[in-house]
Amino acid sequence: MDIKKALLAEHSKKQCDKIVKYIGNDAGKFSGLMKLFFEGEYRVVQRAAWPMCYCVASQPELIRPYFSKIINNLDKKNLHNAVPRNSLRLLQGIKIPKRYHGKLMNICFAQIQSNETPVAIKAFSITILQNLSEYYPDIISELKFLIKDRWERETPAFRSRAKNILKQ
Repeated sequence: MDIKKALLAEHSKKQCDKIVKYIGNDAGKFSGLMKLFFEGEYRVVQRAAWPMCYCVASQPELIRPYFSKIINNLDKKNLHNAVPRNSLRLLQGIKIPKRYHGKLMNICFAQIQSNETPVAIKAFSITILQNLSEYYPDIISELKFLIKDRWERETPAFRSRAKNILKQ
């Protein structure tokens, strides 16, 4: 399968599933997808984000060589929302190496604070920070403060995810 052609041929759950099935647990095929995700043109990057997330959900070990690039990529400007959304979605469900914790926490706090950040990205950022609070319990008070500060300006979806933090 030519992954780039498959990404551009159709943007659907069915096509995403075909790509994920094709990649399976093959690190070489996943590497091809990641090359498109990091270096492809705008539309290809956007569409590569979805199967990347599903590949990692089923085969978490595939993302190990890409932690640094994924996290550094989150600092880039003018990314399609699919990129941070799917990057943070996959990071919320896996164990993150300790050397990336600090930078990732800064990124997540910045995402939550921004008025331009879509709600799904904020929700995934909240979950990542909640997960990292196992190692850094002091961030919970900062996160609670931020949630309370933003509460009236945020959507019901944000509030739903944030309630878990406020109960902690």
